Amino acid sequence: MSDAVLTLNAGSSSLKFSLFEAAPAGLRCIADGEIEEIGRKPRFVARQDGAVVAERAWDHGEALTHEQLLGELLGWAESHLGEDRLAAVGHRVAHGGVEFSAPVLLDGAVLAKLDALCPLAPLHQPHNLAAVRAIMSTRPRLPQVACFDTAFHSGHAPEVDRFGLPREWEARGVKRYGFHGLSFEFIARRMRELDPALAAGRMVVAHLGSGASLCAVRDGRSVDTTMSFTPLDGLVMGTRCGALDPGVILYLEQQHGLDAGAVTDLLYHQSGLLGVSQISSDMRLLLASDDSRAKDAVDLFVFRVVRETGAMIATLGGVDGLVFTGGIGEHAPEIRARVCQRLAWLGASLDGAANARGDGRINAPGAGLSVWAVRTDEERMIAAHTWETVR
Repeated sequence: MSDAVLTLNAGSSSLKFSLFEAAPAGLRCIADGEIEEIGRKPRFVARQDGAVVAERAWDHGEALTHEQLLGELLGWAESHLGEDRLAAVGHRVAHGGVEFSAPVLLDGAVLAKLDALCPLAPLHQPHNLAAVRAIMSTRPRLPQVACFDTAFHSGHAPEVDRFGLPREWEARGVKRYGFHGLSFEFIARRMRELDPALAAGRMVVAHLGSGASLCAVRDGRSVDTTMSFTPLDGLVMGTRCGALDPGVILYLEQQHGLDAGAVTDLLYHQSGLLGVSQISSDMRLLLASDDSRAKDAVDLFVFRVVRETGAMIATLGGVDGLVFTGGIGEHAPEIRARVCQRLAWLGASLDGAANARGDGRINAPGAGLSVWAVRTDEERMIAAHTWETVR
């Protein structure tokens, strides 16, 4: 009999999961899937080696709660495991604040502290914690572990994380935290296998997707990143504006009467690729469009990636390699090519065929900068942290 770990990444209307067996040779993913359209017509799908092994839909499931749906998932997972034992559940939790810089076993006291951080990650944290509560209700004795997207960035030099505000606000936790840490940590570990020399050197890792950020990594550790106090800062994203002059917010409030709720909705939900293009937040649709507004949005996205890459290189004091990951970073060769064209002065030059494949090293032979496209696996990182915490 083996132990198993279930990983959960809960959103407002969807929940992604993976099931890992803790085998002697290491963690092995034995199933994954999702529950989609929560609050409308929920649909549960589980896959093994890419093939669907379980599926269920609720045509009139508007009233089904996270607790009920997670009960269905846990029941399926336990049945699927057979004689194996579900040992723990690991959760992706967006924000760990100042206190939580490493994975932690969840209980009522920890949950209360994480609740207080919901205003810092309003798109993610409340839904992450809803899944925790649902499992506490249905399986109160099942260990749960929170794995934080901020944790990999702990340990930065003070000047990297400090704002130019009165120090009393820093004492209250107003500082730069950074996000996408589980993805960046996985890439840092993966690069030790793919290119140990680069992993021991200076990398800029570009996690590009509907949420996007860069991380400066030296010898496997984060030394700087583009996201900040919240996941709103930094690069232009799918619906988020990224870095913005704070005076714009004052102007919107004072001259146009927008209240906090309206500003929040504007910056988180109406901006970014969607706001600039007025078409879509999906990079695939924008790249396929001949609308000039789509071109404007893509041009802005690429420019900001390039500009912030320069900032990461300045923190590192130079760079040995660039790694693309995330939905756009892994699957949009045109974006990788356009970024590298603007970084040609660094020695970035791509092999066209390798870039089209988008898996592994993609720089041209003899190029001055090592460039990679590497699939991230946040679920495996969550499973590893969870297993290390409970075993």
